[in-house]
Amino acid sequence: MTRYFDEELLELNKKILEMSAKVEAAIGNSIKALRELSREKAEAVIKEDDRIDRMELEIEEKCLNLIALYQPAAADLRFIVMSMKITTDLERIADLAVDISQRVLEIADQPLLKPLIDIPKLATLAQGMVKDAINSFVNKDPELARSVILRDSEADELRNLVQSELINDYMRKDPESAPRAVALLLVARHLERICDHATNISEDVIYMVKAEVVKHHPESLK
Repeated sequence: MTRYFDEELLELNKKILEMSAKVEAAIGNSIKALRELSREKAEAVIKEDDRIDRMELEIEEKCLNLIALYQPAAADLRFIVMSMKITTDLERIADLAVDISQRVLEIADQPLLKPLIDIPKLATLAQGMVKDAINSFVNKDPELARSVILRDSEADELRNLVQSELINDYMRKDPESAPRAVALLLVARHLERICDHATNISEDVIYMVKAEVVKHHPESLK
């Protein structure tokens, strides 16, 4: 029985990694659609979201079956419960990639308001945080999880830079630029929210491995 259970946990790990890879790709593809103002690429991200939604349901069903069949206790039970919670965060991240793609569709027929500098930096940061958050979960690595949480302030700073530039240098000087500026503002906000979800996952990892609550307690990360 133990051998079969261990194999099922490995399969659960694999499914989470597969879902994470698709979510990371969705972030990257949504930003590529923005760079190119490509309706086709934006619509592809939106279409792929259905597959990610199905993966979330498949993982949730697998977790519930593992609990029912094996009645796991202690660390194994925490791992399975956290798996369900983390896949919910991943699904929400994928939804935010869809939101970015929808912003692209809103401005696809117009030239970009400004060269994209900080938004791609924020996208790269978001992808890295998601990847490391999932790796910290799969490998039960609280130190990697802490490093993800500490990067969240960088995400906030980049979002603030984008917001300040768009409002002060564009919207206030040229009100007609507002629709395109608002779309980019929202993209930055969506990316910052992705980083928040990666932080949530990392906080859950630390709790799962060390039974240590770091949410709302940033001083404990030092």
